Amino acid sequence: MSALVLPKTTAGELSRRRRLLVLAICCASVVVVVMDISIVNVALPAIRRDLHASVSGLQWTVDAYTLVLASFLVLAGSTADRVGRRRVFQVGLAAFGLGSLLCGLAPSIGWLIAARALQAVGGTMLNPVAMAIVATTFPDPAERARAIGVFGSMSGLALALGPILGGALVDGFGWHAIFWVNVPIVAAAIGCTALFVPESRAARARRFDPVGQTLVILMLGGVVHAIIESASLGWASPVILGLLAVAVLSALGILGYERRRVDPLLELRLFRSVPFSAAILMALFALCGFGAFLFVTTQYLQDVRGMSALAAGLCLLPVGVLIVVLSPVTGRLVGARGPRGPLMVAGAALALGGGASVWLGPATPLPAVLAIYLLFGVFLGTVNPPITNTAVSGMPRSMAGVATSLASAGRQTGTTLGVAIAGTIVGSALARGGTVFTSAEHGVWWLVFGLGVGILVLGLLSTGRWASATAGRAAALFEEVDRGASPARPDDRFVPR
Repeated sequence: MSALVLPKTTAGELSRRRRLLVLAICCASVVVVVMDISIVNVALPAIRRDLHASVSGLQWTVDAYTLVLASFLVLAGSTADRVGRRRVFQVGLAAFGLGSLLCGLAPSIGWLIAARALQAVGGTMLNPVAMAIVATTFPDPAERARAIGVFGSMSGLALALGPILGGALVDGFGWHAIFWVNVPIVAAAIGCTALFVPESRAARARRFDPVGQTLVILMLGGVVHAIIESASLGWASPVILGLLAVAVLSALGILGYERRRVDPLLELRLFRSVPFSAAILMALFALCGFGAFLFVTTQYLQDVRGMSALAAGLCLLPVGVLIVVLSPVTGRLVGARGPRGPLMVAGAALALGGGASVWLGPATPLPAVLAIYLLFGVFLGTVNPPITNTAVSGMPRSMAGVATSLASAGRQTGTTLGVAIAGTIVGSALARGGTVFTSAEHGVWWLVFGLGVGILVLGLLSTGRWASATAGRAAALFEEVDRGASPARPDDRFVPR
């Protein structure tokens, strides 16, 4: 086996071929994790028919995955920094593969939801850890920037491939196949990781924060559970009110407890930066709009227009193509001129897409439907690079990883809330005896419109001089951390095999 290990160029430095292999392994992981956010939406009608699932069951099929991702992203990153990134990455691959296998074997909607949660536990150990592996594998700044750009573009590729691949698998082999396809990919990634990925750890890892982690889970879980179950129980139900109370108390607990810790799970001082706070809100707004769009659209195309799963996936191809094409262009534009322009384009496209979708119906001409979907493609292709840039604007290097992790958690939280809210609106319409696309469903699109307007406002607010000044003051709070780091200790160390 040692003969398969690629050579090093110098001590502590990997050969170019091996670095590219590491990048390919990390890209494969991000593709399967992100794809499973979008691929399952195309299969929802088939899952509903086969497992006799309710609308809330379909919501949990999507949200069990994104909720766990949102809750544990920061913990997974800090754990990998402490015990070893390659080790945690391999554990994550194994958990994701096992969860995928169990999803395909699920005999009921309850088992499917539980397996999706296990999938997500593995997923939390892949994306943030893979990013850290890529950053430490490419020591040259220019080469590292190109590698991170390729890694980041994989999210857009996965979102583009998800509905199309999912539609083909559902039509050809049934909905179980959308999960089984992950298993051979994960098995190959585990083997390649053992052979080619160097081990690395942070020089100073953040300490585990069990209280903060529990409070985050209770807060997010309480809000999402209350929204999903409100359609059947009613907002005045003692259960719903209790869940909301748990969420509020957990949020207050986070504010009171986390500010007293040396290494908090949620670094609240970051929120003194207006660009950072706005970036978290924009990430939440953006993916909330995307989650609602994808949840409703896949069912509209199949249940209302009578399309096959593959045809529905192909209708979403323009969205994916625009993501792949526009994301790198947007990244370069942000680097040259700043994030304001792309944020304005993204917010306007989301608002226009939501407003135009109000007029969609069973007889809407397909070219008009696809034209509306182009707006969502423009939105998704231009929104992520400026959000990431805004999140780290003015932040010292010691806080960049935490800032981007929290932005990623904001995206996953937004997706979770988007599905929960859209499904609740749709479920309420069905409970009154209507079809999925009734006047009540239009509330989803007005929500999307409002989220687009919110991104426009936050984009303007977070890119002005006053906002930059608050970022500078927030960064000054962490300068002592940077000065306290020993110059003799590198930021990261890796041990090539």
